[in-house]
Amino acid sequence: MQSTFTLGIEEEYLLVDRDSLKLAEAPEALMTACQEDMEGQVSPEFLQCQIEVGTRVCETIGQAREDLRRLRAVVSKRAAEHNLSPIAVSCHPFGDWKDQHHTRKQRYDSLQHDLGGVARRMLICGMHVHVGIEDPGQRIDLMPQMCYFLPHLLALSTSSPYWQGEDTGLASYRLTIFDNLPRTGLPPVFSSWAEFERTTGTLIELGIIEDTSKIWWDLRPSHAFPTLETRIMDVSPRLEHALSLAALTQAVLRMLVRLRERNLRWREYDRFLIGENRWRAERYGVTEGLIDFGERRIKPMAQLIDELIGLLAEDAEALGTLEEIAALRQIAEQGTSATRQRRVHAEATARGEDPGRAVVRHLIEEFHADL
Repeated sequence: MQSTFTLGIEEEYLLVDRDSLKLAEAPEALMTACQEDMEGQVSPEFLQCQIEVGTRVCETIGQAREDLRRLRAVVSKRAAEHNLSPIAVSCHPFGDWKDQHHTRKQRYDSLQHDLGGVARRMLICGMHVHVGIEDPGQRIDLMPQMCYFLPHLLALSTSSPYWQGEDTGLASYRLTIFDNLPRTGLPPVFSSWAEFERTTGTLIELGIIEDTSKIWWDLRPSHAFPTLETRIMDVSPRLEHALSLAALTQAVLRMLVRLRERNLRWREYDRFLIGENRWRAERYGVTEGLIDFGERRIKPMAQLIDELIGLLAEDAEALGTLEEIAALRQIAEQGTSATRQRRVHAEATARGEDPGRAVVRHLIEEFHADL
């Protein structure tokens, strides 16, 4: 195969005060220390209570594990020096966006200006996974096929059931906030790399966006790297869950390339149908299943993941990710972070404790469990 299927993982974290468990802004000294420790692998995010890390280009899942664990550990250590802790969750259980301030940086000042009130509500975090696909034409060819699997990735990653102290009834409320931005959602279908460049180039030529990094589809060709970048997932509190999701993204793309080399391809379904599964994943996570369009019925997530693991066995073995892929069964059967947060919330309520604070304590514990 021509593609290398290298891995890169980006995660966004929220910072909380260790005593009050409320959101806290990152002091300049914290960001400076992190940048010195992590050699350009860390950056501020849109809001001052956020911090973003990104692994190096990783050849294997083992390298990704080592690098991501190091990044999480450094952020934790440096945050602790300011009585803060990171949590890897897509929405704070009781934080209020109206109390937050955006990072004073030209890129973020421009976002605030361009997006107005929509930007202010962006108190959300996600995980982005880059997979090395060197041929631009192949990236475009893979996008509509890969879209079929985006709802599966979202369902398995859901970690944002709460918004401003209320249970939203959704497993990923983050996506409802993000979808208010322009140029989001499922990507269009392009016939070639030239068409992609021509279409996106229209906005660049008009000065609406400076480059394609301002296009925030669930799946996109990276602006900076020769990769396909999945952006649909919530960030995972547990390190090992994040790695399993990255491994799944990588294995699915390898499988699609393998089919292509055998003059086969995954069937491309209409965005309307994929969008329905996207909504089901957003609403239910892994609890109610997704539509199997081939069989024309709703299947439980445990069954879908079991079938997917079988489908990807050859690719997971070639990539050295059999263990990480197999671990997805546990998520499908036992639930995602959204499930666990609701359980902690209910147990704290039954004990007469503050449920929101209990959930944040739980998220701090999960962040540090695999470090």
